[in-house]
Amino acid sequence: MTVFKLLRLRKCVPNVLKNQNSVLGSGVRSYHNPHLGNDFQYEDVVKSFKWNIPEKFNFSRDVIDKHAKEIGDNTALWYVDPATNESLKMSFKELSLESKKAASALQGIGVRNVMCILPKIPEWWVVNIGTIRANITLLPGTTQLQSGDIAGRLYASSADCIMADMETALKVDSIDAALLEKRKLKKIIVGGNKPGWVNWESLVSQASSDHVAVDTGKDEMMQIYFTSGTTGKPKMVAHTHGSYGVCHDVLGKYWLDLNNKDLMWSATDTGWAKSAWSAVFGPWSQGSGVFVHGMPKFTGDKVLDALEKYPVSVFCGAPTLYRMMVQENLRDRNFMALRHCVSAGEPLNQEVIYNWEEGTHLVIKEGYGQTETTLLIGTFKKMSKWVKPGSMGKAAPGYDVRIVNNIGKEVPNGEQGNIAVKIKPDMPPGLFKGYCENAAATQNSFCGDYYLTGDRGVQDEDGYFWFFARQDDLIISSGYRIGPFEVESALIKHEAVAESAAVASPDKDRGQVVKAFVVLADSYKDFRGVESKEKILREQLQQHVKDTTAPYKYPRKIEFVDQLPKTVSLKIKRGELRNKELKA
Repeated sequence: MTVFKLLRLRKCVPNVLKNQNSVLGSGVRSYHNPHLGNDFQYEDVVKSFKWNIPEKFNFSRDVIDKHAKEIGDNTALWYVDPATNESLKMSFKELSLESKKAASALQGIGVRNVMCILPKIPEWWVVNIGTIRANITLLPGTTQLQSGDIAGRLYASSADCIMADMETALKVDSIDAALLEKRKLKKIIVGGNKPGWVNWESLVSQASSDHVAVDTGKDEMMQIYFTSGTTGKPKMVAHTHGSYGVCHDVLGKYWLDLNNKDLMWSATDTGWAKSAWSAVFGPWSQGSGVFVHGMPKFTGDKVLDALEKYPVSVFCGAPTLYRMMVQENLRDRNFMALRHCVSAGEPLNQEVIYNWEEGTHLVIKEGYGQTETTLLIGTFKKMSKWVKPGSMGKAAPGYDVRIVNNIGKEVPNGEQGNIAVKIKPDMPPGLFKGYCENAAATQNSFCGDYYLTGDRGVQDEDGYFWFFARQDDLIISSGYRIGPFEVESALIKHEAVAESAAVASPDKDRGQVVKAFVVLADSYKDFRGVESKEKILREQLQQHVKDTTAPYKYPRKIEFVDQLPKTVSLKIKRGELRNKELKA
């Protein structure tokens, strides 16, 4: 178990906010928002927006240390230990101090590139800020990685140090010793002791707190994230002190709508770039507190329990998590402070948006971006038509997003094409410069005046974007181009469906047909494995899709499964399901 006392965290109890979300006698809820967020008009912001990236910038010095001086006693990090349910808080003053010690400790052992594979514990956030302070490149990874994954990342990268918890340390020690020796890899273990590993708590307790932040340049490398992609091996995406350190200010201010009175919870894994977006740079750029629950697995009921118990005012979850939560009885829930909900990672089905609003009186605002970018598209406050359920929203301030064809020419509104970012005459500073050690992949991502995201979509006459599919997820059946999201959105409107994934399945007559893998809602679980019941339900679902959307999109094949394969960031791995069909 991690030793928290060396982080000088204060024990605390939830600060129950009175008279919020009180249940009235009539059964109607009273929603009082304690934090009003930022006041802005979307169109005005976009019209006047200009990037202002300083030549020199260090997030630890220019943001965290600044907060330490101005709002130093405000909560920077609120952590809940899943084993004890104890709450532990760290102020901005304490975060500044502990990050200085972390920077001194890492500089003292001479490391330059740190692969950090830790669960959701406070040390991960301290190391983030400490490495930035010392201009040490951080390479985050998820604890779900196995030995082969870790070895591959070590081989591909220039990591000269790995920080890990005990479980991950055991995996590292099973890697071929020759690789580790050749790399002269320094090994640091957090929350335990192991031969051959340096104990982090001991190392940092001896470190100086007088560290002076490196005066880093805007284009110097800060962090490297491995893409979690639904197909293929992960690629290394490098971001700089300017791209991630500065440009996430737009995300925090305009999409997350944060201020220094908010407590932000992004229910994400520490190995995913989304944790950098909404659990580090976005909230801390605005002086907001970051809430972290160490639960090893996010489930709908447990997340809802936490939202009731703790004063989280802004919440970000993956679509998969929202789909879980709307299966619960939301009307019986009373959220202490929740005022703003967002979703990212994959498009969110309209049915889920409606169900969440009906149960909570809150509209989920979608956002779109990639590991390679900061926020590209989102639903923001005070847009001309505000929210179009199912839409990704409009282009984020600072980005010119278009729909283009395969040769980089813009297509008319309503026509499907590639979601692309204009890079000429000026490259947006929040966009990555290319994949590390992969010139071919970098070249394939750019076409003419545009960066191609690899996603396909449509822009309507009001400027709203609508997601269609990943380029490699498209299903072409008898000449029809079918996006899996269209099929999945139709299926989830049926009460029997909790979740689904649609992929191409080979067919001798049509080339491909749509196959849907369906996870049943709890009330239909007894249908699973009963051939007669499955047959009836399969026919009902096929007819339901025909009645809900264009009939040619209906799944000619349906397989009922217990769960869908997902990446660590909870994106459905359609590629894995598609490959299964090709081998069948």
